[in-house]
Amino acid sequence: MNATFDAQHYKSTTRAQWQEAATAWHRWGPAIERWLGPATERMLDAAGVTAGSRVLDVAAGAGGQSLAAARRVGPDGQVLATDIAPAILDYAAKAAVDAGLTNINTRVLDGEHLDLAGGDFDAVISRVGLIYFPDQPAALNGMREALRPDGRISCVVYSTADRNGFFSIPVGIIRRRAQLPPPAPGQPGPFSLGSPGTAERALRAAGFRDVTVDVVPSPVLMRSAAECVRFERESFGALHQMLAALPAAEQDAAWDEIAAALGQFDGPDGFSGPCEMLVVSGTR
Repeated sequence: MNATFDAQHYKSTTRAQWQEAATAWHRWGPAIERWLGPATERMLDAAGVTAGSRVLDVAAGAGGQSLAAARRVGPDGQVLATDIAPAILDYAAKAAVDAGLTNINTRVLDGEHLDLAGGDFDAVISRVGLIYFPDQPAALNGMREALRPDGRISCVVYSTADRNGFFSIPVGIIRRRAQLPPPAPGQPGPFSLGSPGTAERALRAAGFRDVTVDVVPSPVLMRSAAECVRFERESFGALHQMLAALPAAEQDAAWDEIAAALGQFDGPDGFSGPCEMLVVSGTR
């Protein structure tokens, strides 16, 4: 890992950015579920989430996938939604109440230090969360310890940058403008588990078996590129974190460039931003 990378600073700024972005992420919830719905269903299928299951959701965010899991497990099951940012978990708890779901609990936990090694869970899920952990092996080891024998893990991660233009183009523009070096191998980031074989190796190294990866096309469909830029600008904590060192005027200029670049995905039927997810799964 790059010696200049400060994992603790990264984690603290990540928590702060998600505290700040929580309201926007919740507000964009319906669009997020339309975008990530197919990958979420594939994840829940792969994790074996069914009636009566006990499910641990790591890096749950505003909890869209937590609610989907709760509907599956029914009154005899239970979902524990965890995240490092209390503000975004508050939205998950409120969404559960609004949906009339009483089988969800929330808990503020660092995904790298779950301290849930009781083997009580039938399934562990994580939707676009594992990729942002500085110590992914520690996170996966904790998830494995939380599972009962033969319990299942399933995580949604981005594939490679070239298959995710809606996100990789903004990332590239911001890296250039902020003069940020490319991430070194082992550093967290949106595409840290996307290269062929990387996610599978990570799960196997943590002791999981029967590891599989499913590719799920997940285009970001919106009215226009401008709407997608609003979505990313308001709610993508990773982009805010990368931009943080730039003055406000330069941040605005970066977003203007991003809007122009994403315009290539506008068409007569609206915006279709390239996105491809991987659902990586295994058995304890």
